[in-house]
Amino acid sequence: MYKLLLSLRYLRTRYIALASIVSVTLGVATLIVVNSVMAGFSHEMQNRIHGILADVVFESRNLEGFPDAEGHMARIRELAGNYIAGMTPTVAVPGQLAYRVDDHWHTRHVTFIGVDRETYGQVSDFSRYLQHPANHEQLSFDLHDGGYGDPSADDAANRVLQDSGWPHRRRVAARAKQAGKPRLEGLPSNVPRQSKPPKPPETLVHDGFRYHRARPLVDAESAADVAAARPTNPFLKGDVEPPFDPARDTHEGVVLGIGLSSVQGQGGDEEFLVLPGDDVKITVPTAGRPPKAESATFTVVDFYESGMSEYDENFIFVPLERLQQMRGMRDPTTQLASVTSIQIKLHDEADGETVRKLLREAFPPAYYSVETWRDKRGPLLAAVQMQTLVLNILLFLIIAVAGFGILATFCLIVAEKKRDIGILKSLGARSVGIMAIFLSYGFSLGIVGSGVGVAIGLVFVANINRIADVLARLTGRDVFDPSIYYFQEIPTIVEPVTVVIILAIVMWIAILASIVPAFLAARLHPVEALRHE
Repeated sequence: MYKLLLSLRYLRTRYIALASIVSVTLGVATLIVVNSVMAGFSHEMQNRIHGILADVVFESRNLEGFPDAEGHMARIRELAGNYIAGMTPTVAVPGQLAYRVDDHWHTRHVTFIGVDRETYGQVSDFSRYLQHPANHEQLSFDLHDGGYGDPSADDAANRVLQDSGWPHRRRVAARAKQAGKPRLEGLPSNVPRQSKPPKPPETLVHDGFRYHRARPLVDAESAADVAAARPTNPFLKGDVEPPFDPARDTHEGVVLGIGLSSVQGQGGDEEFLVLPGDDVKITVPTAGRPPKAESATFTVVDFYESGMSEYDENFIFVPLERLQQMRGMRDPTTQLASVTSIQIKLHDEADGETVRKLLREAFPPAYYSVETWRDKRGPLLAAVQMQTLVLNILLFLIIAVAGFGILATFCLIVAEKKRDIGILKSLGARSVGIMAIFLSYGFSLGIVGSGVGVAIGLVFVANINRIADVLARLTGRDVFDPSIYYFQEIPTIVEPVTVVIILAIVMWIAILASIVPAFLAARLHPVEALRHE
């Protein structure tokens, strides 16, 4: 009992121990904050990357792609069908986006991704990053009657999004008509367009990846109604297509990364330059040699917001067959359309390396590349892991320095308390008991310092984005720049296992630092300890 009482007495009266406690506290708090931020950063980065890339990516090594995607997918199923949960063909190509703000054109270099609306959402998390709830269930390139964004949010950006879509398009068309300068530009009648209410869509039929369009069947009465409603021109033979009306018609739909359509205003609020319902022009290189520039007008039907600026400021999603048509990726002889990649989703992500090996052995590497989603972003993920490791080593070295501070403090206490040690030994205290006093002292320093450090670290992590906002206002600069760090806010994840490991290591450092002074105190002979008293 005397061992615990003396340990607590020394802890209360020796204020020099406070410096050791503070150093341990700050070290533990810093370790928890750094590991929580790095864990959140790594987790969010992997989720966002995996959200746009399937488990395995089978792609061409050139922009022309490879023909007969259905044949390739059939061959992939033969090789690894037991592992595969779904597949979808895609086309990815660099290009140019242009849209008009007032009387000025804004031009951006972007990446266009042609996706199959039926299957693309089945192999990735793409659909859940779209702004309109209807697109979360099934991707559609149709324009909606408002309802974009988060209805529970009350910020200005969400209020603007909620009122976009067809209401926004009609307002812009009405203003443009009054001003005599059409904001929404029409195209010739042979360019795909949609109307409100939409016309019955054509069905795209796959036959070995040969496309042909089958219009829905209508009965005689419906056909007569359609013919009666179609305008006629007495100077032309037969019926004519009604003129393009921006208030009623849209071009082919396109999904923009939200970073391409918005900027940060002077007050820090998000301001939209383009909204769902506006028209944009896209330009892509054709697949021929030499390539030529092909342009077309599209209507923005939704925004893609993954929260990762690299994607949100670069990606534009268009219907697969439309991008193939623009680039001339259909062979006129065989009618086979080419794609640049096939995204493969597995039943178990852990089988990615097995599937990769099977496909690499079957397809010539000179023409095809087969990689898992981790391979595609391997250097970036490895850099994050290395940075986390280096930071942990440096911070543990700082705590080790605190351990040397504890060692020096305890040696000083042993030198000052020789008389007390001698009296205790003369009264019958054993060396083990004397040693236990200082070990308990070190254990108490570790408990107090690490406990307070954990509390401070967890509070800091819970409020880290608020703290970053305060520092940004004080310094006039963003502490966390989304354009550099990919995310809109600092991501954090507190892993209990990591906290326990930090506590265990800190406790061992504190105890190890007290072993040498405790051993020196235990070896003191009572006669020598009291000789000079």
